Amino acid sequence: MRRSLAGSARFIDEAWRWKQRMGGSMRQAGICAAACLYALDHNVERLAEDHANAKSLATGLAQIEGMAVQEPETNLVFFDPSGTGTSATTLAARLADQGIRISVLNGRARACTHLDVTAAMVEEAVAAIRTILRR
Repeated sequence: MRRSLAGSARFIDEAWRWKQRMGGSMRQAGICAAACLYALDHNVERLAEDHANAKSLATGLAQIEGMAVQEPETNLVFFDPSGTGTSATTLAARLADQGIRISVLNGRARACTHLDVTAAMVEEAVAAIRTILRR
């Protein structure tokens, strides 16, 4: 059954944003759910490793002068390099050239540690960021 919504353009725009935030229009929800179930069955115990790697990354980044780092609670590390004189967008582009991917949202960078990220890779990322910021 299809439902309709009526209202001002602003109301419809806001309703659409909330629909997206809540997972609306996910055509492959079953595939996503299967991946989540697999992770819960096979990888929960190793989440501690991802969280430790995130803390290590945050610690390394926090030692860089001018870098503002939010203490991670999970495997996500949010940081703002603007105090170093380099924007998050510029940093992300230069890291991508080296095969290191971070995302940028509202001027902040986000790094994610996961199953495919080792402690050595975290050290490599911190070293790469230090090198980029020295240029």
